[in-house]
Amino acid sequence: MTRQFALALILVLSGGFVATATAQDEHAGHNDEEHTNEAEHGDHGDQDEHDDHGLVQLSLAELDEFGIRIAVAGRGVIENYLELPGEVQANNDRLAHIVPRYSGIVTEVRANIGDYVQEGQVLAVIESDVSLAPFEVKTLISGTVIGKHITLGEAASRERDTFVIADLSSVWIDLTVYQRDLGRVKVGLETQVYIGHDLAYDAGKLSYVAPIVDEHTRTATARLVIPNKNNLWRPGVFVTAKVLVEKIEVPLVVPRTALHTIEAEAVVFLQTERGFLPQPVTLGRQGDTHIEILSGLSAGDHYVSEGGFTLKAEFGKEAFGDGHGH
Repeated sequence: MTRQFALALILVLSGGFVATATAQDEHAGHNDEEHTNEAEHGDHGDQDEHDDHGLVQLSLAELDEFGIRIAVAGRGVIENYLELPGEVQANNDRLAHIVPRYSGIVTEVRANIGDYVQEGQVLAVIESDVSLAPFEVKTLISGTVIGKHITLGEAASRERDTFVIADLSSVWIDLTVYQRDLGRVKVGLETQVYIGHDLAYDAGKLSYVAPIVDEHTRTATARLVIPNKNNLWRPGVFVTAKVLVEKIEVPLVVPRTALHTIEAEAVVFLQTERGFLPQPVTLGRQGDTHIEILSGLSAGDHYVSEGGFTLKAEFGKEAFGDGHGH
């Protein structure tokens, strides 16, 4: 083999190797690019799957069907009430005990228990023991006859009431305050009063708290005066009262119905663009109906205020892999 031929052969072989290597590199680069794109696409898919994990999606129709209500997080008030038993009493400031001016014999009785009488109306006629002349027994207030201690032909005296008239346009609500609660019950506190299952309801402010405690019951009396429209409040009826003993405004509050427990953690279902997410929250001061949120929720966030049990059930399905998008 001549020197020129050998050199030419080396150049040909070298050129072929370079071309082949270049093509392989290009092919490898193309494969790497496809692999990179696939990897990137795969990562994005994983991210989507991660973003959807724990999200529950419901249509507007389903939200309405399941009674799910959405609210906007913001400032609110924490209120705590003290529940006390009580009884309706006639307003003693509007109660008249009628006694005759003179002793004598009853010759006429013109009113009975339950009658409504007007100011100045004659209730009875009595013949005086002194002058033997008849005189009239009148009421000085308008109201209902709730007591009657007089009959025809009976001897009447100044030592005993003949009638008791009560103006029931307003009544007293006397509440029993236990010794342990006396420090929280004060004049001026807002109070709600109920009879039975919403048979009657009204509200007012405490106007009186007894300065002494009954030595037998170890309780004190608190009172409010309320109007008696339609005569719903009948003296002698037992009531339940809720006295507002604490009222605090806080930066962020949600109703108790918005809170749920998942894996021993307090959560609120947050509404996002992609669905509902159980958001862990830190609780602050607690009231009878609302609770302060210290972290986990921000002012302006949309959250589920009612009906979250349906979402909790759906989230449970998602956690076990049984969930489905709607």
